Amino acid sequence: MHIPVLLNEIIDLIEPNKNYIDCTLSFGGHTKEILEKNKPNGKVLGIEIDKEIFEKAISDDRLIAVNDSYINLEEIVKENNFKEVSGILLDAGMSSYHVDLSERGFSFNKDEPLLMNYSDGISAEEIINDYNEEEIERILREYGEEKFSRKIARKIVEERKKRRIKSTLQLVEIIKRIVPRSKINPATRTFQALRIEANQELENLKKVLPQALKLLDSGGKLIIISFHSLEDRIVKNFIKDNQLELNKPIIPSEKEISLNPRSRSAKLRIIVKK
Repeated sequence: MHIPVLLNEIIDLIEPNKNYIDCTLSFGGHTKEILEKNKPNGKVLGIEIDKEIFEKAISDDRLIAVNDSYINLEEIVKENNFKEVSGILLDAGMSSYHVDLSERGFSFNKDEPLLMNYSDGISAEEIINDYNEEEIERILREYGEEKFSRKIARKIVEERKKRRIKSTLQLVEIIKRIVPRSKINPATRTFQALRIEANQELENLKKVLPQALKLLDSGGKLIIISFHSLEDRIVKNFIKDNQLELNKPIIPSEKEISLNPRSRSAKLRIIVKK
């Protein structure tokens, strides 16, 4: 269902009998191993925004699982009286479940409704059909780093006048008319941009980082996995703004990439609270 990225590198940071927070519980890949390493008395607070995934989450006597967004981290910690936090894991990537099985339009290889959201909120369909051309162009340029953003936005607006764009393959066909073939699917950057906008991923990352640092005990570790340059830039700026040590990121080994190709763009950064 979902292969946890950089698992060995993360588990090496976990200590017995310490408390940890997993801000992106998902199917519990990281959390299960954290619970194994921090036994017998360590606890984990796991947060998962997606209700469908949350209902399939692991259970354990030492796990407190919460269906919520990590942007409410401080409030969640307070409500659950979770104290003495030695580490917080934040995996900014989406689950393979979303691409392969959710049927919410995360994949450009399947004909699915244009949703692209993890929970309630704006959908990619609304963005594509209701935002003005300038806003669509900005989203594709800023969040997808798509050099054909202007032409794609213009074409989307032309096509939606004929009929509402409701499915992934409708959108893919529009993009293919604009973006030349290359090593990656022509729709890759546009889909990334729409997903980021629909879920406010970058803004949420900016909101959670200061909360996480505040909640950590002195010497505690904030462990962040990012998957593209936009996320990593936010993390680096946060480190610099807080006058913390900026170390070289840890990346997956060739062996891990061969077993899980989706891990290839992952970067792991560790922030130690002073």
